[in-house]
Amino acid sequence: MDIRIETLESVESTNSYLSARAAKIDYPLMVVAREQTAGRGQRGNSWESEPGKNLTFSILVRLSDFPARKQFAISEAVALAIRDALAGFGLEAKVKWPNDIYVGDRKICGILIEHAIMGANLMYTIIGAGINVNQRVFRSPAPNPVSMSQILNRDVPLDELRDSVASRIGEALGNLSGESFRRSVHSEFCGSLWRGDGECHRFRDTASGECFDAAIASVDPEGPITLRRDDGKESTYFFKQVEFIL
Repeated sequence: MDIRIETLESVESTNSYLSARAAKIDYPLMVVAREQTAGRGQRGNSWESEPGKNLTFSILVRLSDFPARKQFAISEAVALAIRDALAGFGLEAKVKWPNDIYVGDRKICGILIEHAIMGANLMYTIIGAGINVNQRVFRSPAPNPVSMSQILNRDVPLDELRDSVASRIGEALGNLSGESFRRSVHSEFCGSLWRGDGECHRFRDTASGECFDAAIASVDPEGPITLRRDDGKESTYFFKQVEFIL
């Protein structure tokens, strides 16, 4: 899948920009913003990004006859594509369920994916992401941001990273209609999980507020994560029902 690239000097949110124009876009399009004045993250959070220092973008794609119930495969494929792009610059990253990208215990990339659904299939998908690239100082209350330049101790060419990300996401999404490819993506995703080492880690049930220790037992191809506590009890959670404690 070839993805066209459009660059904007400033925009409130690349996801919102594409959403407002989706009806007129019938080809894969990546919009990159030098500055986002109201960048969005998960749970309605804002995304801190110093203008001209990071890679902030959204991609609109239309996957033909793609079942809505398989939408988590898109999240998996995109996360792995960004992980691989970072690896090309010498960074070893992991995927924090459901789709943040971590290096060590620090967040280097956030992903926000939104779908338009018609019937049983996806009508289109907007993939938004912010990769911390050359920003050295973070002032938001986010607990653990890190950038590529902080780790590598050098600046990274934004255009090289942009092209690598676009190419890898385009290749992954272009193959995602095949069931066997989706299975291989899911297997790789599960093998790339942050804190997926079989050891117990701290979690919080967002409904009850209970904090507990558990290991990641599995992730379902449709998204839910299953955690196994010390006593062997397993519980399955959907997105936003459980959170990692850093």
